[in-house]
Amino acid sequence: MTVQLYNTRTRKREPLQPLHPDWVGLYTCGPTVYSSAHIGNLRTYIFEDVLRRTLEFNGLTVRHVMNITDVGHLTDDGDMGRDKMEESAKRERKSAWDIAAHHTQEFFDDLQQLNIEPPTTVLKATETIDLQIDLIKRLETKGVTYRTSDGLYFDTAKFPAYGQLSRQKVSDKKAGARVDINTEKKHPTDFALWKFSQPNDQRQMEWPSPWGTGFPGWHIECSAMSMKELGEQFDIHTGGVDHIAVHHENEIAQSEAATGKHPFVNIWMHGEFLKLPGKRMGKSEGNAVRLGDLNVSPLAFRYLCLLTHYRKPLSFTSTSLEAAATALMNLWVLLEDQPVDPVVQPIQPYLEQFTAALNNDLNTPEAIGVMHTMMSDKHFSQSEKVATLHVFDRVLALDLQPETAAQHLQPVGAGYESLLEDYETARREKRFTISDKIRQQFADRGLTVEDLPDGTSRLRKQ
Repeated sequence: MTVQLYNTRTRKREPLQPLHPDWVGLYTCGPTVYSSAHIGNLRTYIFEDVLRRTLEFNGLTVRHVMNITDVGHLTDDGDMGRDKMEESAKRERKSAWDIAAHHTQEFFDDLQQLNIEPPTTVLKATETIDLQIDLIKRLETKGVTYRTSDGLYFDTAKFPAYGQLSRQKVSDKKAGARVDINTEKKHPTDFALWKFSQPNDQRQMEWPSPWGTGFPGWHIECSAMSMKELGEQFDIHTGGVDHIAVHHENEIAQSEAATGKHPFVNIWMHGEFLKLPGKRMGKSEGNAVRLGDLNVSPLAFRYLCLLTHYRKPLSFTSTSLEAAATALMNLWVLLEDQPVDPVVQPIQPYLEQFTAALNNDLNTPEAIGVMHTMMSDKHFSQSEKVATLHVFDRVLALDLQPETAAQHLQPVGAGYESLLEDYETARREKRFTISDKIRQQFADRGLTVEDLPDGTSRLRKQ
């Protein structure tokens, strides 16, 4: 079957036609590691994991590259404000390097808990400064840069195709209002390639360059890294919808201006926001929820994400999360005493329907529907259904196989009943300081407390 993917650039679904006969090039925008990732961020990485797994499910080899932004991402998209890494270091009274190391490890721990495959290649902005400087030099020779008192900028007026991804005219775009506007910029859409360290600004992260001591702009790292690992043109680039208008628009401009090759990327894919009731979730909104804040298995959150198409906003509530946790738990219970029989073949009609759903722009809600229809189909044996689930799980990655399902259902052992009752009593009486302390005691023992809708609680191994 042909994999059809929605291309943000063309606003339509297109068949994937890999540029190379032996592999598909996939670049995913990684985190800015100045703070913890929230579940809205993680939803995007789940979508990207489904994409990669779907390509591999179709027999394709994927070269998956991800960046880690540990310098250069300023507090304003208009290249003003302070570096987020430096701001975090100042706020937490730690070095920027320590902040980056901590949140990078934390991020990959989250990915592991969500069964997200690690990228083939991970590159850090701070470890690729020479690559970024070389690319800026290429742009300088093309005559598309200019210098101001605070840095070297890309002149978007010299790239006529600017705006092709967001479909906004340059004249319609305005500078951000969160901080002071840079009056030295020729056009509001111009963006920094290299920022200069200011005399009164004590930076921890800075490097020499042909233009002066400073640090790279946020956008240049992705172009430099992706072209190094995947070539000057590659197959798929992904990220969140908030990257379309600025970050990815700028990537296209600087990459195509440097190489003269169009398109830089064949297919651009973007995941929609996760929303709390009334508004989107975000660090700047002050309402970020971390994976560790959820009182269910991280895979229940993955399951919840699969129930909504990646291009549609996901409305997140505790009720929807608990329902997803219950549905996934029911699947694990069904699988607990059902070993996979290597002789039994998966159910071909359902396998075809499942594959067709995924190949139709990663339609995971439909794929989940196929799974549940199969499970209720009385024409097939339990062993056939288990064998089929085993295959489905290569993409769903919900531990839908007896060995891993059983791990989620292992008894926690005796001796905790009294402490769990104390927890439930404290929670019922709204003595949350006590209940939080008991929850931490369980966490220290490798146990997670799951609060159930009926007011009771249960323990699961982490």
